[in-house]
Amino acid sequence: MAVPEPDLFVRTERQRRFVALAGELADRFAGRAALHDRENSFPFENFAELRASGYVRLTVPVEWGGEGANLTETLLAQERLAQGDGATALGIGWHLAVVGKLAETRAWPPAATARIFREVAGRGALINSAASEVETGSPSRGGRPTTTARRAPGGWLLTGRKSFTSLAPVLDYAVVSASFEGSDGGGWFLVQTGSPGVTVVETWDALGMRATGSHDLVLEDVFVEDGDLLETFGRGNTCQVGTGDGAGWALHIPAVYLGIARAAHGFAVEYARTRRPNSLPGPIADQPHIQALLGQNEIDLLAARSALYTVADRWDAEPERRGELVPLLGAAKVLAVNLALQIVDRAMRVAGIAGLFRQLPLERLYRDVRAGLHNPPMEDAVLRNLARAALARQASAAAIS
Repeated sequence: MAVPEPDLFVRTERQRRFVALAGELADRFAGRAALHDRENSFPFENFAELRASGYVRLTVPVEWGGEGANLTETLLAQERLAQGDGATALGIGWHLAVVGKLAETRAWPPAATARIFREVAGRGALINSAASEVETGSPSRGGRPTTTARRAPGGWLLTGRKSFTSLAPVLDYAVVSASFEGSDGGGWFLVQTGSPGVTVVETWDALGMRATGSHDLVLEDVFVEDGDLLETFGRGNTCQVGTGDGAGWALHIPAVYLGIARAAHGFAVEYARTRRPNSLPGPIADQPHIQALLGQNEIDLLAARSALYTVADRWDAEPERRGELVPLLGAAKVLAVNLALQIVDRAMRVAGIAGLFRQLPLERLYRDVRAGLHNPPMEDAVLRNLARAALARQASAAAIS
């Protein structure tokens, strides 16, 4: 798929290097994406290449053998990777975000932190959070996990079932949320997926993002040591995406959906340039209504990418102001995802009925991009928080005057 050049959002040599690596991988992944989507199969070969290329260690600190990519660098790479295969990009994005957030906050015990950095950099270990449950809905809503942790000699025993665990077929570690038995609180635990009592149940059969391998993770009296309790939380404070320290790493989600939108737009531009029905004197690109669709997509891509990278740049450059930036993270996600949906829809209109057929990538991109609506943070919560912030500012200003 054509990639618009030059990309004015890529401004440094490090950014260019990471985007080039992502582009090499994306071009190879694009040739497999349709088959994995159709077969609802997991792209094991993609993840072997992500490991071999060193992409999995992108956000590991340099002193631990990684690239030490900051948020902006990671988002640029992820957006490019998603142009080849959105499902693979979203899957590896969860891993990169867990590691990047840990590198930024160092919130875990030192031994667990060192273990993850060492294993990701050394052997390409993969990690993701396991928070969602059918009973609680999205963890961003603050539901109490039904997965339980009860005390055992030297550690804890975890029992429960997690849904939507992306990368389940290849994960080495899962960061599992669980409620403390007999307490209102709970914690996040580091679980080796190869441990006794851990099984993957293949439940993922969805409309889009079919190759993420987001199956259920079942834990039955899984033992973890005391040092594997990473963080604790209170009632109603169970979400690690888009909240608290390191919240900026949630922006890996809209970056992927913008990558999907860019892929659709790039295809539509090329299709318009080369499609020549015999009812017209030239390509459909000469038609005013086609130019209007493509032009509006250019505007929406500029708006969405500007919002995303403005917030990301500020997150990297102004760590002392990150608390103030948190509401903008949700705003950037909602804006980017909604504009991505519109961009892909217009690309489908450019192709016409041909876009419905599987020999073109648009029908898959159309399905994949819709999953962004259901990734955290949820739109209603973002809008509510922004409204409350605006009302609070107005009340404060009125009180001062």
